[in-house]
Amino acid sequence: MLIDSHVNLHAPQFDADRDAVIARARAAGVGLMLEISDKLSTFESTHGLAMAHADIWCTVGVHPHEAKDYADLTAGRLAELAGRDRVVGIGECGLDFHYDLSPRDTQASVFRQHIGAARLTGLPLVIHTREADDVMAGILAEEQAEAPFRFLMHCYTSGPELAEKAAELGAWFSVSGIATFKAAGDVREVIRSMPADRIIVETDCPYLAPAPHRGRRNEPAWVGHVLDALADIRGWTREEAEARTSAAFFALFDRIPRPPESGRPA
Repeated sequence: MLIDSHVNLHAPQFDADRDAVIARARAAGVGLMLEISDKLSTFESTHGLAMAHADIWCTVGVHPHEAKDYADLTAGRLAELAGRDRVVGIGECGLDFHYDLSPRDTQASVFRQHIGAARLTGLPLVIHTREADDVMAGILAEEQAEAPFRFLMHCYTSGPELAEKAAELGAWFSVSGIATFKAAGDVREVIRSMPADRIIVETDCPYLAPAPHRGRRNEPAWVGHVLDALADIRGWTREEAEARTSAAFFALFDRIPRPPESGRPA
């Protein structure tokens, strides 16, 4: 089964042809998509997509870019929204010190509320991190020591030290179209060291279109290009990569029923 673990189908880039994009994904063999929440003001759209389509599930959360507008967000509020049908994860949340669109202390505070929600619900956390390796490593270590939670390092492009620390703490990792970019040799090197049983794939559409579509609006139909890149990087066959990433996805997002046809790694 092809699974796109991170789509933003509620984004305005899809307003003109959202249904056609979903249909193209299915035609390409994508059997499941995870629609990601980036702020509570659009959560109804995110949740609505999951409710309208049997092959789409969703998360609830606030991206670090939006943290400034949710400084009073509580773990309890997130957990309340996560109680809805077809919500299977908390996030996207985390730290982004590249753009700094929200104050860093606010980003960290809101991120910790998401961690609390992950503990309250038992749902996995979808983490965004950019140019915040040391702070992210510190928060993850501190919070895991306090009480454990499961988490995914989404679209991982940070350094090997954070990857190693996150892996020690039990992280899953998702690989995006960046793995196909010619200049992303450092990203591919980190991918080679990720835990083999905790890697999944994503498009992050409409962003980060993989080669040979780079520069265009990304679509979940193209997640197979990411899977092919992962297989090449890890020395796996396409079938092995598909089986391994499917098994890892369902192990993490375990509220989603696993279809009987989805394979297990050899």
